[in-house]
Amino acid sequence: MGIKNLFGKDMVRLWTRDLMVTAIAIFLMRFGEGMLGGARMNFFVNTLGLSDGQVLSLEGIREIPGLILILLAALTMRMPLSYRAATSALILGAGYMLQATVHSYAGLIAVALAASFGLHLFQPVSPALGLALATDRTRGRVLGLLASVGSLAGIVGVGALTLTSNLVRDMSLRWYYVIGGALIIVSALVFWWLSPTLGATELAQPRIVLKKRYWRYYLLTFFEGSRKEILGSFCTLVLVNYFGWQIWQTSGLLMGASVLSFVLAPYLGALVDRYGSKNALIVGYSICCLGAVVYATVPNAGILAGAYIVLRLALILNLGLSVYAHEEAPAEELNPTLAAGVSVNHISSVAMPFIFSAMLPVIGYTGVYWFAAAIILISIAFVARMLPSSVRKPVPSPAAAD
Repeated sequence: MGIKNLFGKDMVRLWTRDLMVTAIAIFLMRFGEGMLGGARMNFFVNTLGLSDGQVLSLEGIREIPGLILILLAALTMRMPLSYRAATSALILGAGYMLQATVHSYAGLIAVALAASFGLHLFQPVSPALGLALATDRTRGRVLGLLASVGSLAGIVGVGALTLTSNLVRDMSLRWYYVIGGALIIVSALVFWWLSPTLGATELAQPRIVLKKRYWRYYLLTFFEGSRKEILGSFCTLVLVNYFGWQIWQTSGLLMGASVLSFVLAPYLGALVDRYGSKNALIVGYSICCLGAVVYATVPNAGILAGAYIVLRLALILNLGLSVYAHEEAPAEELNPTLAAGVSVNHISSVAMPFIFSAMLPVIGYTGVYWFAAAIILISIAFVARMLPSSVRKPVPSPAAAD
């Protein structure tokens, strides 16, 4: 099913040279990140001996480069899109490889910040690549297709981690950072093969865009920063620290989530095209809210693992936020608008982990999830009342086209 999603009749005509190069680079990058993501919480807790508070504080510190992304993006905005992708991937991969060498919390913070600079430079570039490779009627499908490629890579990366951790149980987790970082560096070399003219309209765009007309997008990205911190890394931290999960269990969970994301991402992207960004965001946020309530009320690791997989799928619908930005912003303002959105996103991304860290000893992890559910409810109400409906006419689904 997943392979048909990528190479079926409806998708074949989308595969240009630049799209294939982008897909290969994203595959390598997500392969490395999948391996690292599966090992990360166990590396923090079991290898480095970090406490809950230290892990959450580290998450906040790692998001600091996102606050100044609008300035970093302004410095690189005149570079071709392919060069920006390659540069950010190179910094990210080198930062991850250096994490294999640390033995202290201070050292971990230093190299994590280095990797974070690369990660945050790539964040506005990633949707810009997909949007530059798509037409007005295929934006959701191309973004979903690339998300599916990334999910397939995550399956391979986490699968390799799961297999290796079961066969060689005494293997140091530091090796996964070496291998994962190296794969991301290779992806940087592949990004250099992209056409320098890809997204060429961006070369004439302003370096920084902060306009009142985009206030809805900025506010939604602010909410997104709060939501991703609690529904992302904290979910696996709960399973490791409160339910005693080992690396083979967390990596197996991530692999299962990646398999389903790979199969369903193109269809979810097509739904964004068909029903519009507003409806996609409402559905995605509603599922995230229910997932947060499950984590707050159900003390069962198996059920929480299932809820995590559903949350991962719901987060795919958040690509509707990038589609909404594309609908609102003209081509010459798209990329700097996305970069500004990431910076706004990180105001909450930096603050929330420290807030959660302070709240955790008082209200426990269940109280943190009730707090997250309240934030998501506010997001749903805002989208429902304030976001305009898509101005584009619905397009047929891939199944209907076939």
